[in-house]
Amino acid sequence: MFEHFGRLLMVLLKFSTMTREQMLACVEFEGEDHVRAAHAHGRGVLLFTGHFGFWEINALVHALVLEPMSVLARPLDNPLLHDLLERVRCSTGNSVIYRRGAIRRVLRALGANQAVAVLIDQHMQSADAVYVDFFNRPASTTSALAALALKTGAPVVPVFALPLPGGRFRMVYEHPVEPPASGGEQGIREFTQRCTDVLEMYVRRYPELWLWMHRRWRDVPAGEQVGPMFPAGRVEAEADEQA
Repeated sequence: MFEHFGRLLMVLLKFSTMTREQMLACVEFEGEDHVRAAHAHGRGVLLFTGHFGFWEINALVHALVLEPMSVLARPLDNPLLHDLLERVRCSTGNSVIYRRGAIRRVLRALGANQAVAVLIDQHMQSADAVYVDFFNRPASTTSALAALALKTGAPVVPVFALPLPGGRFRMVYEHPVEPPASGGEQGIREFTQRCTDVLEMYVRRYPELWLWMHRRWRDVPAGEQVGPMFPAGRVEAEADEQA
């Protein structure tokens, strides 16, 4: 895992020096028609993944083959590194949406039938978090993806960037995650669980490609059951205001 994330950093720095033609020569796409079909609904597309594989590379080349996307991100503490990473992320036409005022900007992007990418695999401390099972343990997870999808009707497409031999990469777009029949808090939790299940499936297939050093399981509330790891609100309010 540590080798992988060292390689990810080097690849990202290398990609930042490449032309668009050179980038595309290093990648292949699988399932990108799922994104095109999702855009055909005219409600925008919500893409999700985790700190898994080569997600930063996927965002760069996605804009070259499909349409530029908006990427939800947290500002880095180091301003020099923050500026560097933002320049790299925006170099192929993407934009970055930071936490302040994020919901309104996301809604505008979806309203313009654009794609918005979200990472769903980090521990959340805000009141918007929901607890879902991740490797059979309760994990505090962002509810924003599910709440936005249920509010706007935007299709939710999982995406994963996998390494190939010879320094190449495959960008995999899975089938959209089906929304639950129910809405409200129950629907948000169920939708978040479905998305988390897809991420867990990929982490189980390629465990060395996921950010295990992050403290994903912590602050488990009373009443939440913790089993063996390997067994045999604010979004709604702001969305209503924006609508």
